[in-house]
Amino acid sequence: MKYDEIVNCPKSGGDLCYRIEVNKDITNYMSLSCGFWTNTLMKVGTEFYNQQVSSLPEIYKDLAWTDPKTDLVWLPNTINLPEQGMLFASGPDKDNWAWGAVKAVEIPEEDREKYKGQSHRADMSTIQYFKERDYIDALSYIGILPS
Repeated sequence: MKYDEIVNCPKSGGDLCYRIEVNKDITNYMSLSCGFWTNTLMKVGTEFYNQQVSSLPEIYKDLAWTDPKTDLVWLPNTINLPEQGMLFASGPDKDNWAWGAVKAVEIPEEDREKYKGQSHRADMSTIQYFKERDYIDALSYIGILPS
């Protein structure tokens, strides 16, 4: 039986962690309390885990958190919605980082050829930084959630 529910986040202790059963073997977790995600395949040494971390920036690897109760590895989430913006972990190390949120802007029709026909681009001049527990505010900033 597939299900979805809101549970407490094991990483942050917040009460906004979305848990969804994909099938009998895979359950996904996405915490709106802290912005981290995992699933039942994210255990050190599994092929899925190795594929996920192989292409991650170092800050994501540094921020990885292993739940001592389940051995599931939680990683920062990245969002890239071309018409709204991006949200990502940013910083030099795990002790000095924040969520970077960047709004997307529309590209004028005459300039779209420079951007391979895209209608929007990330405007880095709009970057704002949010603390880990302000993930929902970062989502609101780029327009994913209402302000």
